[in-house]
Amino acid sequence: MGQALWRLPPRQQQQLQEELADRLAERGGGGRQEQGRDAGSQKRAPQHCYRPDIYQLLRTRSGDGILLSTTGMWCPLSEAESKEPHGFIDLEMLPPELGITILSYLNATDLCLAGCVWQGLGNDEYLWQGLCKSTWGHCSIYNRRLPAGFSYRRLYLQLDEGSLTFNANPQEGISYFMSKGILVDHPTELAKFIFYTRRLNWKMLRIYLDERRDVLDELVKLHNFSNQFLPNALRDFFRHIHAPEERGEYLETLITKFSHRFCTCNPGLVRELGLSPDAVYVLCYSLILLSIDLTSPHVKNKMSKREFIRNTRRAAHNVSDDFVGHLYDNIYLIGHVAA
Repeated sequence: MGQALWRLPPRQQQQLQEELADRLAERGGGGRQEQGRDAGSQKRAPQHCYRPDIYQLLRTRSGDGILLSTTGMWCPLSEAESKEPHGFIDLEMLPPELGITILSYLNATDLCLAGCVWQGLGNDEYLWQGLCKSTWGHCSIYNRRLPAGFSYRRLYLQLDEGSLTFNANPQEGISYFMSKGILVDHPTELAKFIFYTRRLNWKMLRIYLDERRDVLDELVKLHNFSNQFLPNALRDFFRHIHAPEERGEYLETLITKFSHRFCTCNPGLVRELGLSPDAVYVLCYSLILLSIDLTSPHVKNKMSKREFIRNTRRAAHNVSDDFVGHLYDNIYLIGHVAA
């Protein structure tokens, strides 16, 4: 749990190890303490209390010891030492926004373990509500009147269970969400859930969207490509809706929907450059092919900028050479549009 919760640089890890070793060495009394210091750093704390890759020591103020979160072991301390102020901040002392951000990286199992350590956090409904909405940004149940006794902690566990089910079988996952009243079987609601969720496997999501084209249509409408350069907009699109590994009908459908959405979001650019959905469609295919050509190690002779302009202008006559040249520069400097 500690490794997922805190990530410290190696220098801070070494400082934490030295501090723990010094505290454990002080337990032996004054004489042993001086003897231990004279002997050098070879006689450190017992190996069973920590390991070399300690990321953080999360301490609980129980009065008789400290909890090493990375190992799960309990090292006893003297009563006087346990009353001393520790240098590690309890998670409950952090601002709520920072606490939610930290805990949002844990899965349901680790969160339950964290709730055992921090009892106040484990029973804080506002915290669980924040965790739900930071990971699953939109659910139909958020907009309903919640019944008496509703628990966001239980909802978080159900959302986590449904996401794991979706990542194994998309249809069963969506059916699970509907059976728990979390989602409504409507394309717009399903599209918003997918758009604002971080826990869905992109391969399973691609399978589901290929089967539910109505949800795909609503998902495309949620993208806003206003004032975005075409390659950057295409990257943003494929970041949410992953492109298939091979060319086919589904890829053509994605590019067609993107082209219409891009023109809808940029009417001024369309008028200025003389673009149309068909022209954007051709440019998108050209960008994908150029990305493969420039990034693939199997292509020996890379396409030059002049060749790209010439080939693209043959298919899109109304596009200027300067605009096509900027497209080439973007791919050359930033990389693939569908990586």
